[in-house]
Amino acid sequence: MRYRITFAAGLAIGYVLGAKAGRARYEQLARTARKVADSPVVQEVAGVVGAQVGNAGRTVYDKAVERMPVTSVRDFLARPTDEELELVRWETHMANGSAPNGNSVQGGKGVPGEGAEGRED
Repeated sequence: MRYRITFAAGLAIGYVLGAKAGRARYEQLARTARKVADSPVVQEVAGVVGAQVGNAGRTVYDKAVERMPVTSVRDFLARPTDEELELVRWETHMANGSAPNGNSVQGGKGVPGEGAEGRED
């Protein structure tokens, strides 16, 4: 329905802008458009459609909030990435005197992001 209204409005605007009938025809079209726009029926329909669009927007917003429980952009940006979580775990193990995966702290073993296959000894 929305596309039909948009298409009809586009046709009307295109006709007005492209018409070579002169100023008199333009004035006639403008008067008719004003009458239609000022019609109580059109005003009522516009109000109903506006309310429905507002309700639909709120519904979409509510569903998005349910699926993504982030209260603000600041909260979202404050969440650590997977790499940051891995680094925190590694630093915790290093502070306790043992590296993850059973590697010892001595000799620089147990660097985050490096598995046994990724290290060059």
